[in-house]
Amino acid sequence: MTDAAELKRRTAELLAAHPPTRLPPPPSTEGPAGPPPSSAATDRLDFLKARFDAGLAWVHYPEGLGGLNAPRSLQAVVDAELEAAGAPDNDPRRNGIGLGMAAPTILRYGTEEQKQRFLRPLWVGEEVWCQLFSEPGAGSDLAALGTRAVREGDSWVVNGQKVWTSGAHNSRWAILIARTDPDVPKHAGITYFLCDMTDPGVEVRPLRQITGEAEFNEVFLTDVRIPDSCRLGEVGDGWKVAQTTLNNERVAIGGMRLPREGGMIGPVSKTWRERPELRTQDLHQRLLKLWVDSEVARLTAERLRQQLVAGQPGPEGAGMKLAFARLNQEISGLEVEVRGEEGLLYDDWTLRRPELVDFTGRDAGYRYLRSKGNSIEGGTSEVLLNIVAERVLGLPAEPRTDKDVAWKDLSR
Repeated sequence: MTDAAELKRRTAELLAAHPPTRLPPPPSTEGPAGPPPSSAATDRLDFLKARFDAGLAWVHYPEGLGGLNAPRSLQAVVDAELEAAGAPDNDPRRNGIGLGMAAPTILRYGTEEQKQRFLRPLWVGEEVWCQLFSEPGAGSDLAALGTRAVREGDSWVVNGQKVWTSGAHNSRWAILIARTDPDVPKHAGITYFLCDMTDPGVEVRPLRQITGEAEFNEVFLTDVRIPDSCRLGEVGDGWKVAQTTLNNERVAIGGMRLPREGGMIGPVSKTWRERPELRTQDLHQRLLKLWVDSEVARLTAERLRQQLVAGQPGPEGAGMKLAFARLNQEISGLEVEVRGEEGLLYDDWTLRRPELVDFTGRDAGYRYLRSKGNSIEGGTSEVLLNIVAERVLGLPAEPRTDKDVAWKDLSR
């Protein structure tokens, strides 16, 4: 039985065998500089690989796949010990789709060969992942997607277009759903694949956003050959496999671990304290309400994470993602109002292709504009309201006339 004491012992052994490289402290004006990094230290990537092999990456994953079959709640024990030792992390924001969406889906539906091939380079950050789900004609109605995958021997030939693909320009692999049978209803004719983004026929084009940046992309797939060994799940089961991905996505977005006043409420609270000349009674009341709402959402997310210890994420993640989008938009709008004319300024409209989204590291104008996308990405708020109504509250489902109609016969 793996317990906290055992994990601390294993973590200490990892640190002793692979002492991580520490960055030298900043120059001090009050004394001599600290010692340089030890020549015996393990560099970042080698340390992360050793951590994975020791089962201390995802402690709740199986042995040999980065885990020890331990309770998920004990991950915090390992993380705390490594943070105290100054060990590097795997930069989770850079590969959020891989860690939060691809990995749990591969673990649940992948073959042993797929798990061995993909999970380790994914966790250590050698291979970044993106998500090829949404299409220009199938956004909110994802099951209506039209990208085709046709079997040719031991491969599938894929043709189509995907859109809103975060980080595709930095990704090596993608999780992809495509239509393999147009003669059955739309949910039944989809298959799930792992797509090599370096393959011939994969073209990534920047999609400039309201912020001026292009963190999103369009991806065009032209006669892309995917070996059948990169199919995840059975042929035609892609919608079922995708539900695991989407549930994990919503939990990853809405269930992030934050300290008090973490996230969007932090910058506006800081401005309020430091700039008393900007305060009004109306703004004060609105800020208090949003502060309380943010704290409630933070504690609810903590409860959701604790529930995950017992099993797979459920539709509750949809509710948290809804709250995340609403709060971000309301808070960023209030911040612009608090700052007055300053809030209308924007730092840089230059077209950039960032590796990650940094809400708190930019100015108020960026937060206001970027938060508009929160009610679209990860499932639109309208679709998530339906999910909460039907799957959480148990309300009657909306009438759907296309569920039993072959995809090829649907009007588009």
